[in-house]
Amino acid sequence: MNQPQRTSEPRLRPTDPWTLIVVGLAAVALGWVLVSHYYGDIPQIPWLPAFTVFAIAIGEAVLARTTKARIDRRPGAARVEPLAVARYAVLAKASSLAGSIFAGFYVGLLVWLLAQRGRLTAASSDIAPTAAGVVAALALVVAALWLERACRVPKRPEDDEKPD
Repeated sequence: MNQPQRTSEPRLRPTDPWTLIVVGLAAVALGWVLVSHYYGDIPQIPWLPAFTVFAIAIGEAVLARTTKARIDRRPGAARVEPLAVARYAVLAKASSLAGSIFAGFYVGLLVWLLAQRGRLTAASSDIAPTAAGVVAALALVVAALWLERACRVPKRPEDDEKPD
């Protein structure tokens, strides 16, 4: 009975930017279709989701900065637990994907609103919170990618040495 060999490579790979782009573009299309069919049935676009996503982005940016300092063992920075870093990395991967979905959906909504603003008076009032949602979602993607990068284990000096 052959057992699969275990490799020492990490199983958690860095987020592929193309994945975020494809998911974002799919969300643009979905946002456009949904809003074009159901815009009259939904209430005014609220500001709260944009503020909430932006607050999460700020939290992840702060976490990225402190995590990087702790991993690099900068003076005054507390030690970091390896399990916490793994959790942060998973949070970052999930947040970058969620941010990409939100950004895409908001972009689809925003493009539709901009196209309809001369025809529908409600569309004009929904543009500002939708644009804020786009900015907040993109900020979440950036903060999540920064947090993911901050969670990488630095190379050891002996990893750079080549064997003779």
